[in-house]
Amino acid sequence: MPSGSDAMGLYFSLMFIDRVKIHVKAGDGGDGAVAFLREKYRPFGGPAGGDGGKGGDVVLLATSRKHTLYDFKFKAHFKAGRGEHGRGKNQHGKDGEDLIIEVPVGTVVVEPETGQTLCDLKEKDQKCVVARGGKGGRGNAHFATPTNQAPKYAEKGQKGEERWLILELKLIADVGLVGLPNAGKSTLLSRLTRARPKIADYPFTTLTPVLGVMEVDEETHLVLADIPGLIEGASQGKGLGHDFLRHVERTKMLLHLVDVSDSKTEDPTKAFEMVNREMEAYSPELLKKPQIVVATKIDKLSDRSYLEKIRMEFQERGFNFVAISALTGDGLDRLKYLIVQILREEDEKQKKIQSFHKPPEAAGIRNH
Repeated sequence: MPSGSDAMGLYFSLMFIDRVKIHVKAGDGGDGAVAFLREKYRPFGGPAGGDGGKGGDVVLLATSRKHTLYDFKFKAHFKAGRGEHGRGKNQHGKDGEDLIIEVPVGTVVVEPETGQTLCDLKEKDQKCVVARGGKGGRGNAHFATPTNQAPKYAEKGQKGEERWLILELKLIADVGLVGLPNAGKSTLLSRLTRARPKIADYPFTTLTPVLGVMEVDEETHLVLADIPGLIEGASQGKGLGHDFLRHVERTKMLLHLVDVSDSKTEDPTKAFEMVNREMEAYSPELLKKPQIVVATKIDKLSDRSYLEKIRMEFQERGFNFVAISALTGDGLDRLKYLIVQILREEDEKQKKIQSFHKPPEAAGIRNH
């Protein structure tokens, strides 16, 4: 039985579902009651119909216990509890029970017809009410007036909200591995982590994103995501990339792998530019992420002067460049060091940005 990262990689490769459509129905509110007091010493006790209970809400809860939307493949309809009807002697009906639906952290809730994002569950234990329960109806006790002291009517409970929703999962990883098919992403992930993605010498070996955890030290563990290979036209739906480009959005940085071996099928710089064009077409924000250019399969490169030429070319463009062989381990320590260094720099930038946008009092400065 696989454990830890191995189990995660196996789970993802076999059962990865990242987009589903579901129907949610909140509970209806209970009806108000029509009732009158009938007590021995109060023959004219008046109206005493209690209010109906509120219908239950449908709530999405982000949890780290789930990693895909696989469960929704078998169940697409969800309904919260309805409120109880009011009762005599001014007794309030019990509220309907909320329905809590657990989804993976990173789930985005989209309205199908408009494409509007309703909520983005980026953090563990974050909640989103996607359908609100109906309000309970008022009992006849509320409708007594001097001219109508014995009303024989009450309110019906309101219907709970009902809607279709699209759930999209965007993986939350520290580092995303991108590049053309067969650039060596799966092999590198297997060397940096304990994930065991499928590896073979043909395009599209990886059909689903695979996660692995890179252990830097006892306190530092980084999540790496192998994103399926992009091809030209991926942003328009060609190949596999269109379905998985959304997963690049959550990463803090990218490892952009280019094949420099003698058996490469594409010039490394052209391959790099093509993949970046596809990411930009999908979302210009993706190119603002730090990228390390990783030249792979150097063990299969006979002319090392060619490697230096490629290195200079990318460094002149302002990119960090690391040449590696996942097979022999050459360059992997240097790559790990750069990953940690860049992520720490990014974390510092974010802290400064958050501090800058805090209101004066939150930043420790009081207005007088």
